Amino acid sequence: MNRQRVSTEHAPNPAGHYSQAIIAHGVLYTAGQTPHHPTTWELVGTTIEEQTEQAMRNIAAVLESCGSDFSQVVKATVHLQNPARDFAGFNETYQRFVSDPYPARTTVGSELGDFLVEIDVVALCPERTSAALIGSSPHPD
Repeated sequence: MNRQRVSTEHAPNPAGHYSQAIIAHGVLYTAGQTPHHPTTWELVGTTIEEQTEQAMRNIAAVLESCGSDFSQVVKATVHLQNPARDFAGFNETYQRFVSDPYPARTTVGSELGDFLVEIDVVALCPERTSAALIGSSPHPD
């Protein structure tokens, strides 16, 4: 299997030893995207709607960097700091980015520190030859 790392300056850089995303066999797997500004790492917004908007914009940037978009997302995993309080506001904002057929989705409560939402997605990535693809490392199947 050939894995390729994806990186874009239009989404926050990883804060640890992980990639913004990895492509394997034409499928993109993103790291959790948070509501932080791509260059300053400042938290964007105080409401679940504002923070979801920024997290989704960060996901869009990663998707676009490899020629994909939200229409290619097949699975989303959503972490909410307070699902009982924030699910409706999150869902209202989320639905502006996705369309039918909607991605499969799991939403869970998580300890997120000072932000309210974190989202990762799995998407088809039709254009594997993008400037954003930084490196590849062969791994046996």
